[in-house]
Amino acid sequence: MSKFVVGLTGGIGSGKTTVANEFERLGAGLVDADIIAREVVAKGESTLAEIHHRFGDQVLAADGELNRDALRQQVFSDESQRQWLNNLLHPLIRQRMIDQSQQQVAPYTILVIPLLVENKLQTLCKRVLCVDVPVSVQVLRTSQRDGVTNSSAKAIIARQATRWQRLRAANDVLNNNRVLESVAKDILHLHQHYLEFATQSYPS
Repeated sequence: MSKFVVGLTGGIGSGKTTVANEFERLGAGLVDADIIAREVVAKGESTLAEIHHRFGDQVLAADGELNRDALRQQVFSDESQRQWLNNLLHPLIRQRMIDQSQQQVAPYTILVIPLLVENKLQTLCKRVLCVDVPVSVQVLRTSQRDGVTNSSAKAIIARQATRWQRLRAANDVLNNNRVLESVAKDILHLHQHYLEFATQSYPS
């Protein structure tokens, strides 16, 4: 069981997935809150039935899966609906993150939580790693990746914690606005430190 957990966070478009996958390649355990968030609303889950009951047929795709874009439109500008959805999903996601972290057998686990700061989930981690890029880079990457306008990307970013709030919450910061080779070297350095921390905290 991995007892040493590193919370990995960063704003949209910061490259969290690429960084997390490199840690996993080096031997870290990996638990991703975004993947869990999709699992808890999968077809057949009672959670999806509750969402369907609340928002109607428009939030279901033709195959019965959740239509994420339609749900996002329903809650993005309606704070009460967004709060209802958060109250439904966040406890389930939190518990599954804990369960999956405890099931890891690697020396330490990278727990990817995009909204770690917003949802005050630092208590789930021994250390917090922030994947950091300038806001202008977030806007560019998000627009290119998701096919949205710059203004839409900026609106998403505005709903998240600020760059400085994430940096203040971090024990470690990884500058991801560089060539991959340079980032990979820093990831290896962090990996070695996390192995040391895990051994010191939880000797075998």
